[in-house]
Amino acid sequence: MTAVAFAQTWTARILTKPPLIAPARQFTYPFRVPGEDDTIQRGALLLDIRPSTGANFLATCALGFRDPSLPTGIFACPRPDSLLALAGGYAYLIDTLAPELCLHLPLRPVTQILPAPAAGLILLAGFHNVIALDATGLRWQSARLSWEGVTLTRADDHHLHGTGWDMRTDRELPFTIDLATGTHQGGGFTL
Repeated sequence: MTAVAFAQTWTARILTKPPLIAPARQFTYPFRVPGEDDTIQRGALLLDIRPSTGANFLATCALGFRDPSLPTGIFACPRPDSLLALAGGYAYLIDTLAPELCLHLPLRPVTQILPAPAAGLILLAGFHNVIALDATGLRWQSARLSWEGVTLTRADDHHLHGTGWDMRTDRELPFTIDLATGTHQGGGFTL
């Protein structure tokens, strides 16, 4: 799946298998992370990425999980030279001009993505909270919004609206997040 909500300087395509002739530049994400040594064995999203300048490169993005309900795809970002790759719930923010600078985002797994171009953000939901990416990278991470399950419903110029599950009432409760600060009101998580 490819969604274009922002201008982009790169082109990319998802490969179903490694190319017969691989490009000279190849990158594997995530970089070595203790405890995550088996990530590539779960499978990978293979991308042929052509930046605005320089030669194309192969990006191998390890799958977080094999669950088909978790998002997988490539997305344009608020910074035109950046590409967001989602692979089985793992999110990789790749600088296409300097792919060695990939950021493996801390939200694992990502369960939903919602571009908010009017605010200059991409919003990513997990089981408990939301993170926002802007042209400089990770802008904010919300506080916990749910005991287990966040749903993003819509974003306007200034706010993100969604629901979070409340364990005590077994109901989805609405929340609103200020897109500038990441502070929220409502949601399903209370102590």
